[in-house]
Amino acid sequence: MRPLDLVRRSPAIGLVGTGAVSVQFGAALATRLFSRVGPAGAVALRLCTAALALVALTVLARPRSARPRGAPGGARVADVAVATAFGLVLACMNLSFYEAIARVPLGVAVTIEFSGPLAVALAGSRRLADGLWAVAAGVGVALLATGAASHLDLGGVGFALLAGAFWAAYILLSRETGRRFESLNGLAWAMSVGALAVLVPGAFSGGWALLRPSVLALGAAVGVLSSVVPYSLELMALRRATPRAFGVMASLDPALATAAGLLVLGQHLDLAEWAALALVAGANLGNSLTAAARGRVPVTATVPE
Repeated sequence: MRPLDLVRRSPAIGLVGTGAVSVQFGAALATRLFSRVGPAGAVALRLCTAALALVALTVLARPRSARPRGAPGGARVADVAVATAFGLVLACMNLSFYEAIARVPLGVAVTIEFSGPLAVALAGSRRLADGLWAVAAGVGVALLATGAASHLDLGGVGFALLAGAFWAAYILLSRETGRRFESLNGLAWAMSVGALAVLVPGAFSGGWALLRPSVLALGAAVGVLSSVVPYSLELMALRRATPRAFGVMASLDPALATAAGLLVLGQHLDLAEWAALALVAGANLGNSLTAAARGRVPVTATVPE
């Protein structure tokens, strides 16, 4: 049995959990590149190495057909357009997120970023439970905003909110790309588009330092941990995971990010920041469980960064 086939047959919750751990520790590792090539340079290295790896994986996977699933005739143009939009959103989301974690602790950035898709999930709902989740998330973000006024970088908070907005778009485009393309074809295309989109700002930020062997090696590791592993596993798991499993695992993201920040970067949160993390993660967990009970996939149940 080929390794890729073995991964495909793994339990969906295991794929989601592995991807979540990988992306958070990859983000923590990426911060070590900022002093050498800046956030934009780190994003360029991440997406370029991820694109190369995904293209190689699509060749090794040898899908039965390179044709997008369910795309007869001229519809392929629309499918490529969806994957291209996905790639541009990937570039903007990653650049915003890296600018955020260059300024605020990783756990804080992920907690704030979580508010974006959670707001989309709760918007327009008239259910009392959903209103309570929205209030809890709002209080959590307000706690972080209060902290930002005293000791957090306001620019970092703003970039985290922007990354959250792109996360909402990412969710929609990720699902649509997975539906339209077989295997990892669509993701490989999207990652290549994203890499091209950040190449110029990345080169401007990092300069010749991007070509140093130590920088290239670290960038490759970040690309695999933060993009190849989580995005690939997520696209496979999205086709068969239960809504409850997705929601529960996604709710752990702020805690995983905080753990990665502590273990890799030595970042500590104060009591108010821990309370904010618990409120936002708890709001997503509550929304995920109630959404699963109504037969819907929670909108936050994807790997973002």
